[in-house]
Amino acid sequence: MYIGLTLIWAVLNTFALEVIAFIDMISIWWQVIGGMVIVIMLPLVAKTTQSASYVFTHFETAPSTGVTSKPYAVILSILVSQYSLYGYDAAAHLTEETKGADKNGPIAILSSIGIITVFGWAYILALTFSIQDFAYLYDVTNETAGAFVPAQILYDAFHGRYHNSTGAIVLLIIIWGSFFFGGLSITTSAARVVYALSRDKGVPFSSVWRRIHPKHKVPANAVWLCAAISILLGLPILKVNVVFTAFTSISTIGWVGGYAVPIFARMIMDEKNFNPGPFRLGKASRPICLVAFLWICYTCSVFLLPTFYPIKWDTFNYAPIALGVSFSLILLWWVLDARRWFKGPVRNIDAQNDKV
Repeated sequence: MYIGLTLIWAVLNTFALEVIAFIDMISIWWQVIGGMVIVIMLPLVAKTTQSASYVFTHFETAPSTGVTSKPYAVILSILVSQYSLYGYDAAAHLTEETKGADKNGPIAILSSIGIITVFGWAYILALTFSIQDFAYLYDVTNETAGAFVPAQILYDAFHGRYHNSTGAIVLLIIIWGSFFFGGLSITTSAARVVYALSRDKGVPFSSVWRRIHPKHKVPANAVWLCAAISILLGLPILKVNVVFTAFTSISTIGWVGGYAVPIFARMIMDEKNFNPGPFRLGKASRPICLVAFLWICYTCSVFLLPTFYPIKWDTFNYAPIALGVSFSLILLWWVLDARRWFKGPVRNIDAQNDKV
C-alpha cells in the first residue's frame, strides 16, 4: 500500500498545476468538514466522556514506550506539534507558480498554520475527552493490537454505544483521506525543493531534475525522483520499526533546520540592508525570529533523543547516526568538489529591469 500510494501521488503531481490546485480544494473541504464531523460526533457518540480536570490536568505515560519520567515525556510530547505542521510551507515552495507571491505566499502560510492550530487542538481534545479506558488503549490484545491509539478510541466510542464498529470505520476513512491529501501535498512540496536546488545546480545531475514537463509545466523528473527516494527509504520500515523513527526525525530536522539559516540571518541583519516586501512584521520581526530560532534549536535537539526505553538495538534512535553520516558526506562533497563550482542561488530575475 505504501508503494502504491507513493506512485499515485507521483502520477497526480505529474499533471498540470491546475489539477493539483483542484485536488487541493477538495482536500481543504474534506479536512475542514471531515474534521468538524469527527470533533462533534466523537464526544457525542462516546458513552462516557472524561472530565475537564482529567483532560487538562491528568498525566499519563504510554506504557509501550518505557518512558517513566514525566518531565522527559513532556519534552518528547511537544514534538507532536512539529509533526502536525508538516506541509504548511507548501505555499512557500509554490510561490513561483503563484500570482502575487510576495504577499499571497505568507498569507497562505499563516492561514494554513491558523487552520492547523484550531482543528488540531479541537481534534486532540475530542479524542482525549472520548477516552473510555486509558489502560486498554495500549493493551496488545485489543482490537488495534495496542498500536493505533486514535483508532482504538474511535472503536471504543462506537462499539460501546452501538456494539459495532461501522461508525469508527467511517471516521477512520476521513482520517485516511486526510493522510492521502497530506502525502500528495508533501510530494508537491518536495518536488519543488528538488527543482529549486537543481536550478541552482546544488544536487547531482541537476540538468535532469530541473527539466520542466513541456505540456504540464511541472518538474516531472523531480517528482519521480522524490517518489523513488521515498520508496527506497520506506522499504526498511516494513521490517524494522525503529527505522521509521529515525527517518521521521532526520527528515523533520532537515526540514525545520533549513529555516534556521534565513531566520538567524534576518535576526542579525542590519536594518539598512533589509528591503521589506509588501508583507512585513515590522518591529515584531526580530522577537519573532528569536522565538522561532530557539524553537528550531529545541526541536532539532529533541528529535535526536531516545523515544523508547530501555535502549536496545531495536529501540535505539538512529537519527543522530544518520544525521552525522549525512552531514559528513555533504561536507566531504563540498570540500572535494562542490565548493569549486557552487556559487549559491541562481538569479532568474533581472533586478534592474524586472525581466525574467
